[in-house]
Amino acid sequence: MTIRQEMLTAAKRSANLLGESTSLVVSFVTGQLTPAGGFRGRADQPDLYYTLFALESLIALDARLPKDAVEPWMASFGGGSDLDLVHMACLVRCGAALGLTGDAQAIVSRIEAYRSDDGAYAESPAQVTGTAYGCFLALGAYQDIGTALSDPDAMANALANLQRPEGGFGNSTEIPGASAPATAAAMTTLRHLGQPTNQAACTWLAEQIGPDGGMGAWGGAPMADLLSTAVSLHALEHCGANLDNVRQRCLDFCDSLWSSRGGFRGHEGDETLDCEYTFYGLLALGNLA
Repeated sequence: MTIRQEMLTAAKRSANLLGESTSLVVSFVTGQLTPAGGFRGRADQPDLYYTLFALESLIALDARLPKDAVEPWMASFGGGSDLDLVHMACLVRCGAALGLTGDAQAIVSRIEAYRSDDGAYAESPAQVTGTAYGCFLALGAYQDIGTALSDPDAMANALANLQRPEGGFGNSTEIPGASAPATAAAMTTLRHLGQPTNQAACTWLAEQIGPDGGMGAWGGAPMADLLSTAVSLHALEHCGANLDNVRQRCLDFCDSLWSSRGGFRGHEGDETLDCEYTFYGLLALGNLA
């Protein structure tokens, strides 16, 4: 099972908790579709990044995908030659969501431009060292097009160098401390590279669950956020962590960011609902279901 398939499998379980509110989520997400064919982001313009989360949310809830609207809009990106790694990975994953077959050779060529000297991947090209997020994106894209990653051991070794003494992972060598999203990304990527469970990382990540049931992006972050919480719960679920003692307060945290309009906001200070955080809401609930 690919990284994408695992996340969708987990997010599908959110319907067990949403119950009748599932239709509200579907209505909210479909309402973000723009006349241009893509889904809007935090503004009114269509955005490839947010379109990915919209499509995945609809798939997770077994809702109809607006293929006739989205496919022509996606075609405007061509082979993605003008896209950075983040948006290239989004284009590939959107294609997987819609069942589209892209030019695998062109995709590989574009992604390899972001391979760093240490065998990892970075969000910017021609870097000496890569990032946990870059590796997560690159491996996921390769999985989505069904192409084997070259030299996976180099990526695994590069990721190992990002682990901090406290047990978590930093996103890059320049960042001294560990962060929850980087740790979740590294744990997931290493697991898909066939590496054994990193117990120190699993323990550190579990310790980041706050009294309110949420997790901040890093230790001492001013507030917990839904992205950090969702990806961390997903990583913990797959490393066999027992969430029974924190399940209810994590559910309460998710509920605090839910709107009866059908979407989720990112944190307590956020007033905007969007497709990205709505998918992370589904992912968090699914891993708690």
